[in-house]
Amino acid sequence: MVTGAGTMLNVATILVGSGIGVLLGHRLPQRTREVVTDGLGLVTLLVAALSAAAVLDPELVEAVGADAPVLIVLGAVLVGGIAGSLLRIEDRLEGVGAAIRSRLPRRVAGGDAIEQRHRFVEGFVTASLVFCVGPLTVLGSLDDGLGRGIDKLALKATLDGFASIAFAASLGWGVAASAVAVLVVQGSLTVLGALLGDLLPDAHLSALTATGGLLLVGVSMRLLRIRPVPVADLLPALVVAPLIVQVVVAAR
Repeated sequence: MVTGAGTMLNVATILVGSGIGVLLGHRLPQRTREVVTDGLGLVTLLVAALSAAAVLDPELVEAVGADAPVLIVLGAVLVGGIAGSLLRIEDRLEGVGAAIRSRLPRRVAGGDAIEQRHRFVEGFVTASLVFCVGPLTVLGSLDDGLGRGIDKLALKATLDGFASIAFAASLGWGVAASAVAVLVVQGSLTVLGALLGDLLPDAHLSALTATGGLLLVGVSMRLLRIRPVPVADLLPALVVAPLIVQVVVAAR
C-alpha cells in the first residue's frame, strides 16, 4: 500500500460526501437541516465521551499515578488554550476558510454575500475540527506512515464521508473545503510517522486521546448551538498533553 493512501481516501470521501450533501441540502427545509446538524452534534458528543474515557486507561494511570490523569488533561487544555489564543489559531483558520471561499465562482458561493460567507466559514471550521480532532486522525495517520496499513484511516474515511453529507446539507460547500485541512494535518502526521517511527508510548497516546475527546465536546457545543467554543485555539493542548505526561513520568 502506498504511504499516504489513507489520507487520500479520506479526502476523496469528504469531497464526494460534501457534493451529495449540497445536492440534498437544497431540497431539504431549514428545520430538517437543523435537525441533521443537531444529530451530528449528539453523535460528536458520544464520540467525545468515548475518547475522553481514555483518561482512565491503565497504561496512563500506571505511568503517572491514579490522581494525575485528569490534572494532566486540565493542564494541557489550560496551557494549550493560552498558547492557541495568543497564536490566534481560530482566527487564522477562519481566515483560511474565508480565503478559500473568495476564490470560488459566484455560482458556487451564491446568495447574500455576508450570509453565505458566514455559512461557508462555519462549515469549513466546524468540519475541519470534527475531521481533524480525534484519535483516529493521529493513530491512523501514524500507522499509515509506519507502514502498518490504513485500516484506521479507512474507517475514518467512511465515517467522515457520511458525516460530510449531513454537514454539507446544512452548512454547504465549506465542508468540502475542510478536505484541505484534512490533507495538511493527516499528511503531516503520516510523514512524521514515516520519519520518526513509533512516536508515543501508550500512556502519552492515552493522554492525547483523552484531551482530543474533551476538545470534541467543544465541537459538539458548536454544532448544538450552545456556545461557539473556540476549539481551534485549544488545539495546542494535543501537543502539550504528551509533554506533561513525559514530565510527570520523569519526575516520579
